[in-house]
Amino acid sequence: MQRVHFASDHAGFELKEVLARAVKDLGHEVIDHGTFSKESCDYPVFAHKLCDAVEQDACPGILICGTGIGMSIAANRHPGIRAALCGTELHARLARRHNNANVLCLGSRVTGVELALAIMTAFLESSFENGRHQRRLDQLNIPCRGF
Repeated sequence: MQRVHFASDHAGFELKEVLARAVKDLGHEVIDHGTFSKESCDYPVFAHKLCDAVEQDACPGILICGTGIGMSIAANRHPGIRAALCGTELHARLARRHNNANVLCLGSRVTGVELALAIMTAFLESSFENGRHQRRLDQLNIPCRGF
């Protein structure tokens, strides 16, 4: 069993509910950081809540908005977060294996429910391969100087 953090804005609310239910059905613990309705809200608020929790808890998170873009931008502002916007199962597997992604971002308006379930499953079932990938991740912590 693992703990999985979820958050969405109003556009991602319905998909969040479906995915969280599927995770619970698999026997995992779900921590829901909102939103709790389809009433219009601001995605950064919920991205920041989830990312703070993922950084403290060291458990994966799933963020959902209309396209997934806003959530991924907000999430990646956190130093301990490696958020990946994934549109396929392969993206999700490689985000975990090669980039040690700890937050999955999805777009409810561009990804159907069945595909979102498959992407989420691939993300949660994959793990970091380390090795040469860690060296590359370490380089992300170097301030940009124009390489």
